[in-house]
Amino acid sequence: MYTDSEFQDRFKHVRDNPRKWLVTGCAGFIGSHLVEALLKLDQSVIGLDNFATGSRENLESVRAIVGPERAARFRFIEGDIRSREDCEQACKNGVDVVLHQAALGSVPRSIKDPVMSNDVNVGGTVNLLHVAQAAGVKRFVYASSSSVYGENPELPRRENQRCEPLSPYAASKMADELYARAFANCYGMTIAGLRYFNVFGPRQNPEGAYAAVIPVWVRSMIRGETIYINGDGETSRDFCFVHNVVEANLLAGSAELVPGSNHIMNIACGDRTTLNQLYRYIADGLASLGGKFEAVGDRQPEYRDFRAGDVRHSHADIAVARKTIGYEMRFDVRQGLNQSIDWYVRHLS
Repeated sequence: MYTDSEFQDRFKHVRDNPRKWLVTGCAGFIGSHLVEALLKLDQSVIGLDNFATGSRENLESVRAIVGPERAARFRFIEGDIRSREDCEQACKNGVDVVLHQAALGSVPRSIKDPVMSNDVNVGGTVNLLHVAQAAGVKRFVYASSSSVYGENPELPRRENQRCEPLSPYAASKMADELYARAFANCYGMTIAGLRYFNVFGPRQNPEGAYAAVIPVWVRSMIRGETIYINGDGETSRDFCFVHNVVEANLLAGSAELVPGSNHIMNIACGDRTTLNQLYRYIADGLASLGGKFEAVGDRQPEYRDFRAGDVRHSHADIAVARKTIGYEMRFDVRQGLNQSIDWYVRHLS
């Protein structure tokens, strides 16, 4: 993790040019990290969240980390991106940049309830785009997903490849990208869509039916529970530590982009990790702590059927993000896992 001084140096251009930022989904895993980073850079931040998946604890953690003086620059609105009134309240008084993270994630959840996924992920995004355009927001950055690529066999994934969404969640993110392009074309908005690849890190919720694999496995190993791997374990993902995603959002929100342009870019590490490798990395990371975790490294996972809607392999080319906003992968999977394991041990043990 950056020291405070390294982080300040890296984003001196943001600190020296204060803006008003709106972060939707601010109480969530990624959103709360964005709020924390922006407050550390002495920015004014408005947060919008309805706590459908986020938590008040995340916001309290951010306030404790940044301190009362910086926390005073944060204004929270409990509201829903599907509500025009809530979005208007969030965008008024001169918001410069929107970082739109609010969504209902998870492929299995979208398969169970595709109507709700569409309502939130598509309807909410279009509503926010419309309000932001009317409010004169200068920059709109939103979270897309690597799931839009589907089962295209060509690796690594490049933004100019054909997208073949396999799930309602992936289709909703593809729809967001189409609407973003239309808003840039029709209204001259400057928009950047970030295709996230399997983001993980501290504050990612390990509980619930739709929790992501890394927090679930770390929690289960800490508790001595069995780890289940869907398929043969050779499914691979481009796991991306959350601090890389924070950097990408800050860069996309502050980079010099042509007014009225629309951009799509992969945000990832640019590498692949199989589920079998991931299991070993986490087990070895916990075992290295010694004590009650020492035996974790000797346990073996159990394998079960592949999960519907999942793609077999995911691996990103990050050249477009590097060229467009100056993005670089600064934290690889092992570095990110070490920081995440440390956080979960402190918060779950």
